[in-house]
Amino acid sequence: MKRNVIDAIRDGDWFFEPEELDPSRFQATSAIPGTHDKLKILAERVRSGLPLWHERDRPDYDEYDRES
Repeated sequence: MKRNVIDAIRDGDWFFEPEELDPSRFQATSAIPGTHDKLKILAERVRSGLPLWHERDRPDYDEYDRES
């Protein structure tokens, strides 16, 4: 059974960190930080026991057209 941060918190393990995982084993996201899409992806990573961040996740709002 995979352990995730939610299970660790329930168990009182405040120092839990998921195992290091090669970034090629899960997908990066181009979702804009703070959006519903980005939060949905982060929540799914937590539920799956994956690291919260991927080194190639979109880090900012560059090239975001606020008029669209």
